[in-house]
Amino acid sequence: MMKRLLPVLGLGLLSGCSAVKNQRLRSDYDTVDKHQVKRLVVVTQPLPDGKVAVGELWSLIARQWVNQNRDFLVKESAALPDVPTDATFKTLCVEGLEGVLWLSPQIQLRGSGAEAAVSAKLVRCRDGEEVWSADAAGSWNSKDEDYEQRVGQYVQELGEEVAPYVVPSSKLLTATLATLPNPELSEADKDEKIELGE
Repeated sequence: MMKRLLPVLGLGLLSGCSAVKNQRLRSDYDTVDKHQVKRLVVVTQPLPDGKVAVGELWSLIARQWVNQNRDFLVKESAALPDVPTDATFKTLCVEGLEGVLWLSPQIQLRGSGAEAAVSAKLVRCRDGEEVWSADAAGSWNSKDEDYEQRVGQYVQELGEEVAPYVVPSSKLLTATLATLPNPELSEADKDEKIELGE
């Protein structure tokens, strides 16, 4: 029993244990989805703080983090208004994609920072079943010297309005996505991941 708790405790410490409130993973992940759900689209829906650019920021942060830190192949990212529906799900699951990583955010600027929360889930394209999910929340300052270069890059790509959102969004998403499992890639999958270039 103690051996099982140690990796979970370590993961909690690495991912900002106070941010992640809960997480769930299908009990059959290792036998089914680990080999079948690898190619994803990241979607932020509804728009955080009602802003398209901030939604695009969330999807971009998530896509880059997952491509750099997990063995998924995130092919696309998008930000959509409204609440996800079955029709949204079917539209996103285009040929070549096996799953949707959905981020349902809440973020509000407060003083020199932001309060943020996210419900995240990984859904299979073949049947719409949930594979993994997590809920996280916290408050962070918008200024952090370690993130200055990153803030500059996102501002250049998405516009000045995203600047105060970068640090809180990055810290929340990093903690949340650190609980994602890792799929198992074939040699061909590994070559495809290298070609993604992130």
